[in-house]
Amino acid sequence: MELHLARLLSTCFGLGYVPFAPGTVVSLVALLAYLYLPPLRDIGIMTVAVLLAVVAGVWSGSVMEETYGQDPSIVTLDELAGQWVALAALPASPLAGFLAFILFRFFDIAKPGPVDRAQRFPGGWGIMADDLLAGLLANFSTRAVLAIAAYFQIDLPL
Repeated sequence: MELHLARLLSTCFGLGYVPFAPGTVVSLVALLAYLYLPPLRDIGIMTVAVLLAVVAGVWSGSVMEETYGQDPSIVTLDELAGQWVALAALPASPLAGFLAFILFRFFDIAKPGPVDRAQRFPGGWGIMADDLLAGLLANFSTRAVLAIAAYFQIDLPL
């Protein structure tokens, strides 16, 4: 029963079983949810959603590692939480969302410095930490791009 629930949660209700790039698929679903479910744009609701995903991800990721080994690719709840961090409090526009999506995937895949070190935490903490940090870097980077465009009076379709 515990493994079944962990599998259901950690794979985002089965999306982790998508045969090609399941993390990217879940990140895209997270972006679409942000763009088309207005309550997710409220920072309070987003914070609660991320915290629930983190708690569920740490627990279910740890359970999944016991069965499938270190950081199994089917575990994608970390991508959901990380993508939501990347989108938090950004304009709910397709352009801002696309930038946050691309930058999150970049930081999650490239794993620069601290992102790589964060995944070395034990169990579910390591599964979640690198994606949360990648999301934070993507959020800051998206804000920087938008601020630079505004500074140079580049009219972006936001």
